[in-house]
Amino acid sequence: MSYTVRDHYFHKAKKEHYLARAVYKLQEIQDRYKILKPGNRVLDLGAAPGSWMQFAREIVGPSGLVVGVDLKGVEHRFPEGVVVLRGDVTDPELARSLSVEHGPFDVVLSDMAPSTSGIRVADSARSALLFESALEMARSALRPGGHFVAKLFHGAEFHVLLQAVKRDFEWVKVTKPDASRKQSKEIYVIGMRLRKS
Repeated sequence: MSYTVRDHYFHKAKKEHYLARAVYKLQEIQDRYKILKPGNRVLDLGAAPGSWMQFAREIVGPSGLVVGVDLKGVEHRFPEGVVVLRGDVTDPELARSLSVEHGPFDVVLSDMAPSTSGIRVADSARSALLFESALEMARSALRPGGHFVAKLFHGAEFHVLLQAVKRDFEWVKVTKPDASRKQSKEIYVIGMRLRKS
């Protein structure tokens, strides 16, 4: 089910020239947890339409790098220091090439979501698979001490996935930003300081 709710965040994004209202979810996470810092190298998974890349670039500045990956193309023209790649984050070859060409990263972000069917169990299972792919990418692409933020639809898989993040990161938090729609089952899992393997 695809729809656009023209709410407060939608209009705010238009006014502030962001590509999507989703930017305010990342902004709230950043305000609370200071995930991004100037000079960071950031990998954004499921990056289209690009608002998270816009916001990340503002924080990391000209000395940082933001690499966005999505199955869909991203049409926006970004400033220098932003690289947009079209690809499937579940492809192990992509993970290898990202690490070699652009890594290691300080932060891995994922706002990936499945195409929803309206069947809650199926949707949360698909979301869990995407979350696992993002976590796998974070394990291979992050430097030790790096941070991870990823969306997950709350479902039966939640506790197992949360434990997996807790094994890999020193500090873990779960949040639902105010900009998330009230009816949405989405939450964001934040892992800070990747443990040395």
